[in-house]
Amino acid sequence: MSIAQLRQEYHNRICKENIRIRPHKKNEIGYPNFADIGNEASMKIAWGIVNRLSYTADYESIYGQTSGDRFQIITRDFLEKSFELLHHLRPGKWGYSTLFAISVFDQYQHLANLEKIVEENSELASSLGIDYIVKPDIVIGRWPVSDEEINRERELINAEDSIAKLTPIREVNSKRLILHASISCKWTLRSDRAQNARLEALNLIRNRKGSLPHVVAVTAEPLPTRIASLALGTGDLDCVYHFALPELQEAISEIVNEDQLDMLITLIEGRRLRDISDLPFDLAI
Repeated sequence: MSIAQLRQEYHNRICKENIRIRPHKKNEIGYPNFADIGNEASMKIAWGIVNRLSYTADYESIYGQTSGDRFQIITRDFLEKSFELLHHLRPGKWGYSTLFAISVFDQYQHLANLEKIVEENSELASSLGIDYIVKPDIVIGRWPVSDEEINRERELINAEDSIAKLTPIREVNSKRLILHASISCKWTLRSDRAQNARLEALNLIRNRKGSLPHVVAVTAEPLPTRIASLALGTGDLDCVYHFALPELQEAISEIVNEDQLDMLITLIEGRRLRDISDLPFDLAI
């Protein structure tokens, strides 16, 4: 299966499991549930996207939180399948989850002890808070490798050597997963959601002991001006990925909205916004 086929499968699942049409008092067709009912451009662009995804209208109700949870799971499954296809570019044994906090990973294991201390001391908890214990929407971790695997082509190290005793990539040194990527999934974007994603990213940067994982966000938000609240600027997120960027571009061109089109061009040409199909390749870097 190709990356293009996996992308199509990804969109098919999102259309079937996540996209719903909500009723609108001012029109009969309603609006997709990742659009903003209070913004006409948002609704038009969202319709432009779903029409290009060959979506069949589904009016069954779905809770907002459910949409977000499903978006995480569907995106995780796409990344697992697509990243495994690129195994020859980035070999290793990988784990994918929507359940783990960063404290289970090698670079952040020290936070597990701190978390335990804070939980047992209410006064300390009120002073420090728990914001440093990030639980990303999706994590990708790499398992340490055995010396047998390291020595597969020729002997590079053995148990008697008094070297490389601290690196977490050796299984004899550590059994913990190494955090390779932290992925924030936002079905839609508002200012508070963008701020939360940035805060998570900064905590990942500041609290690590070891290499920094990829820190990215994936969204279905139809308005580039809102995507900009998360994508613009550097220093926290590597990049933001849209679940259907070519379709978004075509939808915005169709409604001739210069403000949204200008911002979209700025984000793409500024290397701050890419398509979901770019993400597995970027994870191989």
